[in-house]
Amino acid sequence: MTTLTQHPIVPRERLDFGLDGDIPRYWLNGDAFKTRFFDAMSTFFPEGERFFITCVRDFKDQIKDPALLQEVKDFTRQEGQHGMVHRQFNNRLKDQGVRMDRIESLTVFWLFKVLRGVFSRKTTLAITAAFEHMTALMAHGFEEAKVLEHADPRIRAMYTWHAIEEVEHKAVAFDVMQKVAKVGYFRRVLALAVTTVFFPIGTFIVINRMLKVDGFGLFQRLGMMAKGIWWMYKPGGLYMPILGHFMAYFKPGFHPWQIGQMGGYDAWLTAFERTGDPVAAGNAALAAQPG
Repeated sequence: MTTLTQHPIVPRERLDFGLDGDIPRYWLNGDAFKTRFFDAMSTFFPEGERFFITCVRDFKDQIKDPALLQEVKDFTRQEGQHGMVHRQFNNRLKDQGVRMDRIESLTVFWLFKVLRGVFSRKTTLAITAAFEHMTALMAHGFEEAKVLEHADPRIRAMYTWHAIEEVEHKAVAFDVMQKVAKVGYFRRVLALAVTTVFFPIGTFIVINRMLKVDGFGLFQRLGMMAKGIWWMYKPGGLYMPILGHFMAYFKPGFHPWQIGQMGGYDAWLTAFERTGDPVAAGNAALAAQPG
């Protein structure tokens, strides 16, 4: 059973976030770890989005429902734009000395050589649906918690736009998995459990590399990451408020649209439709959050 919070999937292309401008190295309130946490996630997005598109399109020819088929097409366009924008963002990291070529080659290896080379198409689709659940719950939770309140407005705008569209298409991979691929419950929840373990490990490996490039010594990095883990996982921290959203995936009758509205969505949409400016829309979404 779905709710009334479902949104139309609207591909938005050729957006200008001003990422070529003079953006501080530590753009999230001057905090090295928090900045590098989001930077590290961005390094995975271009190839990650390509992986998601590929895994959903494996079943495109089997889709008989015209509405779902159109959703897959719009999902593909949105994810394609996400990959393009994050690649532009990642060029900043390359200019800072981060080995983006190495990170991307390893990402391709694990996603396309290992996962798609070893596991079935149903399993890689289940992994895609699990990742989509994780990105959607972060979109819901991070926006409402104002995690990026003190971020550079241009990068906050990029992540807010990404969050908006993740929420819009959060059920597409899941619906293809359930309705077309007929993936069972055990494979669905196992994919989320495995993804929950390995994605943070990969993220912390990249964070460590970035902080090393920044000139922090081993013990400095260990201290920063210990403090960062507490920020992320402590009671009331980054992840605990969205734990219920995460755990809902393990309910046998779960569907992504059972999870409620994203705070700031309507404000973002209204501002973007009025101005066409994603930075103004990002500011409007932040202002709409309570507190």
